[in-house]
Amino acid sequence: MTPTATPIPDAIGGAALTGTLSATDLAELMTAFNEVTAKLERTHAQLRGEVRRLSAELREANEALQRSKRLAALGEMAAGIAHEVRNPLASISLYARMLEEDLADRPESSVVASKIAGAVRGLDAVVGDVLTFAKEITPRPVACDAGVLLDRAMDACRAETGPVYRNDESPEIGIECDPGMVHQALVNILRNAGEANRVAGGAVIIAGVSGGMVDPDDADPTPGVVLRVRDEGDGIPSGVIERMFNPFFTTRAAGTGLGLPIVHRIVDAHGGRVVVFNNGDREPGARGATVELRLPARVPGAGGEVVVRRNSGVVIEEGSR
Repeated sequence: MTPTATPIPDAIGGAALTGTLSATDLAELMTAFNEVTAKLERTHAQLRGEVRRLSAELREANEALQRSKRLAALGEMAAGIAHEVRNPLASISLYARMLEEDLADRPESSVVASKIAGAVRGLDAVVGDVLTFAKEITPRPVACDAGVLLDRAMDACRAETGPVYRNDESPEIGIECDPGMVHQALVNILRNAGEANRVAGGAVIIAGVSGGMVDPDDADPTPGVVLRVRDEGDGIPSGVIERMFNPFFTTRAAGTGLGLPIVHRIVDAHGGRVVVFNNGDREPGARGATVELRLPARVPGAGGEVVVRRNSGVVIEEGSR
């Protein structure tokens, strides 16, 4: 009896092979093997990329957590010092006013008392900044018009900063935020821009509001509102950009260095981010810098739909929250 070849299962095509592979069968086998290998390599590359991305996000999250812990400890210490300083300042201010009244008929001496009172007011403002930075920031969100918030901040600063203009089409963009906190953040940014213009001879501040993304580089970006302030100063050195939101860091001869850190805390409490860049980096030859406050349309965890309309110039809320 002539022996027959035992069929060998074909793991690729499902057909049975005889004990001998033909050249065609071998070619098909190698093609399938190469395809599987290529798929595995692509999958491996994708996994490596995902691991790198997640590792970077984890590193950034850990750095943010450590920064928050350091700022919390610094805030507690600063608040304790500020409270201890505020009480004697109040007494000095009272005595200075009494001295001014007593020396009303002696102008030369009265001027000295006025200077003391002015210095006390300056120190009290510093203490106020420290306490503002140190206190817990918990937004109380309501529905607002982002353009109205920007206009109010511009009106509050125009006498101090000089010309401030809008370069958008005054869009009515709804946002859910704490209007008092966002107003303070915008005022601080506008004052900073005004100071940059004064130092460098810049003419105007350009402000604007638009729809955008809080985190445009993320795979799942958060929709939000962009409030921007652009000055015509000398720009910001890269080393300063990296440190400008650190508490008590300032490049000015006078100041607490808390204005921008307060902005950062307010924006962070709203789940947003602050973006800073020199205008020349995006527009060759352009002067100055731009600060963007990127706020989510809705404060995380607040819920509800934000619908905003104007009513005789007053922003009111419609719908549920």
